[in-house]
Amino acid sequence: MAAAAAPGALGAVQAGRARWVAAGCMWLGPGLRLSGSWAGWRVCPAVWAQAWAPTAWGPAPRRGYSSEVKSEDELRVRHLEEENRGIVVLGINRAYGKNSFSKNLIKTLSKAVDSLKSDKKVRTIIIRSEVPGIFCAANLPVPTIAAIDGLAIGGGLELALACDIRVAASSAKMGLVETKLAIIPGGGGTQRLPRAIGMSLAKELIFSARVLDGQEAKAVGLVSHVPEQNQEGDAAYRKALDLAREFLPQGPVAMRVAKLAINQGMEVDLVTGLAIEEACYAQTIPTKDRLEGLLAFKEKRPPRYKGE
Repeated sequence: MAAAAAPGALGAVQAGRARWVAAGCMWLGPGLRLSGSWAGWRVCPAVWAQAWAPTAWGPAPRRGYSSEVKSEDELRVRHLEEENRGIVVLGINRAYGKNSFSKNLIKTLSKAVDSLKSDKKVRTIIIRSEVPGIFCAANLPVPTIAAIDGLAIGGGLELALACDIRVAASSAKMGLVETKLAIIPGGGGTQRLPRAIGMSLAKELIFSARVLDGQEAKAVGLVSHVPEQNQEGDAAYRKALDLAREFLPQGPVAMRVAKLAINQGMEVDLVTGLAIEEACYAQTIPTKDRLEGLLAFKEKRPPRYKGE
């Protein structure tokens, strides 16, 4: 896979750059890490201690799924079919624990991430809750969308911040409220929130433990879209699905490499970032998808990308 080769190509750019963050190692918080192969998570007790934090997503839609799973499963992995083929929905389903992270859920998420990261058929991943009113994601090489249809408080919001794009229903509530408990956001919140909305405003929200609704979150740049909540309680999920459909026609290798270039470029100065972009661009040139894109353009037809 071309995207997998990118970190090696980028190695030459990082010499002498103290702030260069290797593409193969992404920290999500104390004790929580995704390895270079995007493999399993290592989670310390401090992360499990955040289990009190709820978050929200609406009920799961009933059509377009390739298979159903047992209701007691804590994580539902569904590969959508028909016009949604290539979209995968990760549904957190721990109603009795308000979607808090148990050891079993962590293990299940780890296995799901390890499987999805190497699946060339996966184009976009939507992370949602299948517990009404609760949301509680993972870094993957493909685009990830957090669909927040209810509460995303504390650890729930930290996990949503780990996604590429966040969509929240107008009625959603979100915030990093850990200081009320005399602790700090320890799952990436102190690092990801400032990067998302700026240092000064992030400090204000963390210091005050303020909870925002969907419109307020959009006003500060925390979420990208705020649909009005519907009777089914899944407005954010439906909007996330619309976005995922927009991503489907694009070249899958290009999408992965673009995500890598953006993520790594944001961690360095502009000169280094441009070098990273150049190295990532070079990874797309020898792909079959690029040739297919040119041929499809010439023949005035939709491209048939295979992720190669």
